[in-house]
Amino acid sequence: MGQTIFCEMTALALETGSLNLGQGYPDYSPPAKLIAAIHQAMLENLNQYAPMQGLPVLREVIAGRMQMQHGRAYDMQDEITVTSGATEALMSSILALVHTGDDVILLDPAYDVYEPAVQLAGGQAVRVPMRAPDASQDRFMLDWDRIGDAVHANTRMIILNFPSNPSCITLKEADLDALEHLLSRFPDLLLLSDEAYEHIVFDGHPQVSPISRDTLAARTVFISSFGKTFHATGWKIGFCCAPRAIMDEIRKVHQFMVYSVSTPMQAGIARFMKADDGTIAGLSSFYQKKRDRLYEGLLTTRLRPLHSEGTFFLLVDTSALGKQDAKEMAIQMTHKVGVTAIPVATFYRDPTSPEASHGLLRLCFAKRDVTLDQAVERLQKL
Repeated sequence: MGQTIFCEMTALALETGSLNLGQGYPDYSPPAKLIAAIHQAMLENLNQYAPMQGLPVLREVIAGRMQMQHGRAYDMQDEITVTSGATEALMSSILALVHTGDDVILLDPAYDVYEPAVQLAGGQAVRVPMRAPDASQDRFMLDWDRIGDAVHANTRMIILNFPSNPSCITLKEADLDALEHLLSRFPDLLLLSDEAYEHIVFDGHPQVSPISRDTLAARTVFISSFGKTFHATGWKIGFCCAPRAIMDEIRKVHQFMVYSVSTPMQAGIARFMKADDGTIAGLSSFYQKKRDRLYEGLLTTRLRPLHSEGTFFLLVDTSALGKQDAKEMAIQMTHKVGVTAIPVATFYRDPTSPEASHGLLRLCFAKRDVTLDQAVERLQKL
């Protein structure tokens, strides 16, 4: 399957000493109280295997958060599993639920983990493009007519990712209406909802999730990431929630993939969340300030920033610099001005196809203000 674009561009950033706004990770530390809570768990000798499904105290906290954030009650014993990051939750879920000959709908541009996981499970990824930004709209749009046309009796799953990496859009209530109509026509169709950025939604809008509706929640696997929430992507701690019958199957894979997840990490996160100091509640406003700082700075460059509804990314249109391959543009930008980005075209099955060729790059604003300002200063030289 080859090297991911993240490995390739990060290696180039390291080689050239470039500011890496490509790979999505913060350049600042997790909350000090969280680090202290994990350290205390280690000192208390919580250093041996955790239960396969996760520490009860953390699953209890997750259940409370899901009820508060999404209005959905999950049983901590049978419907919540702590995973080694959202990526392992995705892999375990897909390997458990997708079988040889099954079709899985991916919405292009799609995060690059999905199709390899579907292929490893023996399934076939069916790519359905969103409507791309143009002169009349500054964001991607879902095309429910095309999505509906792609679903048939052999379709096992639709993978959703909202707030979306890389398109930076969120779901709307009208999208849930369309999903309900689709699932009513196909009683065996499942949803996998990757909501790693569930707490990073902008402009006062709430996070809209399929699990907010009973009909959709009954067939949805919900996945999230503590790494994204607590500025600690290297800890690789996530979780998934699903109805018991579905979770039973996911755990069969999870137990043999990793068995259990770091015990002191789980204990520390649970303690930190129980004594929540407002970190989660303030996450959207924290990142919106960074989004706006980078957006305003980019207006002084030849790059046209597009609107970001969520995640810690925004997209830029490079068309003012001339029509050329987006990956080549990202490579040149790294060498010439020392800022690394990810070409959005690489999130399509065929990056060279007309549907992928929009001249868009993805920038990460989960960086210190000084880093963002320095990146803008360099990009002004384009």
